Amino acid sequence: MKIGVIGLGIIGGVWARHYETAGLLAGAWNRTPQPDFPRWLSSAEAVAEAVDVVHIVVADPPAVRGVLERIQPALGPGKVVVQSSTIDPQSSDEFRCLVMATGAGYLEAPFTGSKPAAEQRQSVFYLGGDAALIALVEPLLALVSQARLHIGDHRQAATLKLAMNLNIAAQMQALSEALGLARRAGIGDEMFFAALGKNVSYSGLVKLKEPKLRAGDFAPQFSVKHMLKDMRLASGMSGCEALPLLATVREQLTLAEREGWADEDFSALVKLVN
Repeated sequence: MKIGVIGLGIIGGVWARHYETAGLLAGAWNRTPQPDFPRWLSSAEAVAEAVDVVHIVVADPPAVRGVLERIQPALGPGKVVVQSSTIDPQSSDEFRCLVMATGAGYLEAPFTGSKPAAEQRQSVFYLGGDAALIALVEPLLALVSQARLHIGDHRQAATLKLAMNLNIAAQMQALSEALGLARRAGIGDEMFFAALGKNVSYSGLVKLKEPKLRAGDFAPQFSVKHMLKDMRLASGMSGCEALPLLATVREQLTLAEREGWADEDFSALVKLVN
């Protein structure tokens, strides 16, 4: 099976190069042209026509909708859409219906793991959809990931992704405040992180973000604007409007965006408390 990637951003571009290394990339397209990219094609429609599996990795539900409306005439039996953008369950319902109306298969496949994980093929997919369809495309996804978790249906996969990002954003806010508290007391970053490394609250997020926080390096691994988008999507889900931590991190990310840090790594939250 040949695969094409639509959306060549921080993650999609890395995955596409992995597929190219494996000899399976047959098309790539991005809204902002990248004509020097391997297997670049002139349009999203051309990618859908050239491949068996269309892997979509774009910013948000409107961007996914725009891609699907463009490629819909090129879909049909024998084609599969793997949707890896972070979206809400209601949008997943809409997109699944749109794709399946053509006779093509639809798999909700959000993921966890920022740019370093993608580069090291350590992404983790949350797969929601038909078991036979998962079995069909899993060998392709295995080329860019360390694990593929079969979550349930498409709505559950989309929901779990938002839940994971809420947990990450809340941890980042807590880490920022704790570091700011220690710095105000004159405790150096080296001592703070040495102590945290012996604490039960030490986590994979701390390990990933410690070098960035100590260096003041906010080059994006996962941007403020994308995390804010995810928190807004989570807030729009039934029963989630009043979740207190969700409201807090959404507000802090909004402030970070207003400060002009939308394209910086979401660890830039630390700048609001230092």
